[in-house]
Amino acid sequence: MALLKIHEPGETPLPHEDERQIAVGIDLGTTNSVVAISRDEKPEVLRDKSGGNAIVPSVVYYGDGTPVVGEEAREHINTDANRVVSSVKRLMGRGLEDVKSVAGTLPYDVEVPEGTEDGAGEPMMVRLNVGGRVLTPVEVSADILRALRARAEESLDKTVEKAVITVPAYFDDAARTATKDAAKLAGIEVLRLVNEPTAAALAYGLDNGAEGLYAVYDLGGGTFDISLLKMQKGVFQVKATGGDAALGGDDFDHAIAEHLLAERKDGGAADAIDASDAKRLLKTARKVKEGLTDQDAVEVVVDLNGSKTTHTVTRAAFEAMIAKLLSRTTAITEQVLDDADILPEDVKGVVLVGGSTRVPAVRKAVADLFEQEPLSDIDPDEVVALGAALQAEALTGGSDNLLLDVTPLSLGLETMGGIVEKVIDRNTPIPVAKAQEFTTYQDGQSAMMIHVVQGEREMVDQCRSLARFVLTGIPSMAAGAARIRVQFNVDADGLLTVSAREETTGTEQEVAVKPTYGINEVDMANMLRDSMVHAREDMELRVLTEARVEARRNILAVRAAMEADRALLAPEDEETINNAIATLETAMAGDDRDAINEAAEALENASRPFAEARMDSRIRQALAGQNVDEVN
Repeated sequence: MALLKIHEPGETPLPHEDERQIAVGIDLGTTNSVVAISRDEKPEVLRDKSGGNAIVPSVVYYGDGTPVVGEEAREHINTDANRVVSSVKRLMGRGLEDVKSVAGTLPYDVEVPEGTEDGAGEPMMVRLNVGGRVLTPVEVSADILRALRARAEESLDKTVEKAVITVPAYFDDAARTATKDAAKLAGIEVLRLVNEPTAAALAYGLDNGAEGLYAVYDLGGGTFDISLLKMQKGVFQVKATGGDAALGGDDFDHAIAEHLLAERKDGGAADAIDASDAKRLLKTARKVKEGLTDQDAVEVVVDLNGSKTTHTVTRAAFEAMIAKLLSRTTAITEQVLDDADILPEDVKGVVLVGGSTRVPAVRKAVADLFEQEPLSDIDPDEVVALGAALQAEALTGGSDNLLLDVTPLSLGLETMGGIVEKVIDRNTPIPVAKAQEFTTYQDGQSAMMIHVVQGEREMVDQCRSLARFVLTGIPSMAAGAARIRVQFNVDADGLLTVSAREETTGTEQEVAVKPTYGINEVDMANMLRDSMVHAREDMELRVLTEARVEARRNILAVRAAMEADRALLAPEDEETINNAIATLETAMAGDDRDAINEAAEALENASRPFAEARMDSRIRQALAGQNVDEVN
């Protein structure tokens, strides 16, 4: 006889809870990845068959059969290194120009397909040459996601088809879209992409119930992110973010590897290393780094080109190697604090995320900067996946906890003169939709080019172009009469859609902004720094350009009026107007905004009698044939 389980009202959140689809949280990391599940707001990581290791190395081995992912793939570095791919996250959504800064640090060949452009003329994503097999970063990431999905299904004994996946806060549209594409290839529906620091904050916020202003210092294998978050009444809002898309524990490994090679060279060894040697050397360097976490010195043997050398690396020497790397993270952190007008003492606590924060020098640098010991209650390797799992549960079962991310850079449009009109400002909480109305510049203008840009500078040529599209079908009317409403929509994943609508006819065009290349870490830092360094001169250039644009518009309007109603124009007035136009055009060629404005005012005064004559003529035409009663 079957027994029915009866719940009190409100005790079970869903009427068919057992039928609810499972959704997991995935931290898809540069060096390591983790998958987790949350039940009743209690998240836990999903471990391997032995129940021990939660971490899956983000490494894939492409042998003759099915791709191998994780620790087993890493073991092939010593025997078949040319078929092993690691740190692929650094290439997600990137084109040739973006990869130049990191390609030399990757232990495999990076290439660009024939032609380097897709059908739309856009740069294509790079390819990886792995043992003669050509792969995209999306395909490699999909193999890692398949392994994480398989672990989840084995652990839960249920089909897993949905997930919340985390990404660095500074992943742009291209990298975020590439991540979603990888998930789709792996058979996973992405409920939401969540910034890694935000996921960590969610985990800490629910566990500790603490409110206030927090910093999340996330130093993983390949990326660094710093975020300032305000936690209040169940709402987690990112107030400001910063980061470096190519800075992490991998760079620590490279620093150690270079040190070991230098010591071998000093000892007489002449090493010409290939990709296979580089991978083995980096594996040795990683062991040194991990050993120095709780030891003062580590001894290792380096075997290259048949020559073995023994090396002792001290913690002090290691800290000297990474000092410049750490200073980059603290400089970025200080900049984010300045952006948000926040002092270090205003921060209630600092959350550490990422395996690289286990390095004692990292913890000391953070403690010194914020003048307090950072929080590390949750395993820094697991905290992001745990937060993602909590969000996955919230999205499938409902939750009172709201997660708000922000736009990392301002989004705007090009207007006349190459000026940027910002529509969505940097650090605006997402999802968000904002619209502005624009108009035509010339009489009879029937189309408008919509140029979407990203950045903090005032002029288009100093920002990054995201997309262009044309709105056609604008009805013929005077300059400034048309009403074109342009709307920007940024969804919860940080992906942008732009639409333009001509209000009179309802004609509309829309574009999903999906660039096929990303912003490299140098460009990202420069965009933010330059916006502050050049703020004054940018604004001066903007107002000068605006004055020129307005002056040009006035000249066009006056000339069009003179052409249409020359019969109303007295010869002496025509000469005065033409002289005023010539004076204004001369001023426009210079850089004196006051001179332009004075000349524009002189043109307005010179054309006033003609404008009044045109107005009188229009009134007489409107009243022709009407009696007084009809007018009243």
